[in-house]
Amino acid sequence: MGEAISKLTVYFEDPFWIGVFERIENGKLSVCKVTFGAEPKDYEIQEFVLKNYYRLQFSPAVTTVVKETKRNPKRMQREAKKQLQTTGIGTKSQEALKLQHEQCKQERKIRSKEQKEAEEQRMFELKQRKRLEKHKGH
Repeated sequence: MGEAISKLTVYFEDPFWIGVFERIENGKLSVCKVTFGAEPKDYEIQEFVLKNYYRLQFSPAVTTVVKETKRNPKRMQREAKKQLQTTGIGTKSQEALKLQHEQCKQERKIRSKEQKEAEEQRMFELKQRKRLEKHKGH
């Protein structure tokens, strides 16, 4: 079974706080974007992750390179502190989010087209029925 790496980045994108979940499994990166609204507290984020992680809609997987190295614990602590100070998400994550957005857009287009055609068909049948009703009395 492969190793899975998860990462959550929370940043402020006017006017909302955004959380980006990044998940790397078997060399494939998938991303999910969550809007928090007001600034979430640490315990609120932890509670959200515990309750809703399995319900998140992740983007289609994008191939990525995972470097596996042993690190000094102090170095890891410094890097974590550095990551907390910097904002933004990686380009691979943005690519995966864009892919997910495009996929949802296509699904929405298909759904709206089907609804429009169904409505046109219904109106056509209604018009035909009215036309037949007019001629029944004569």
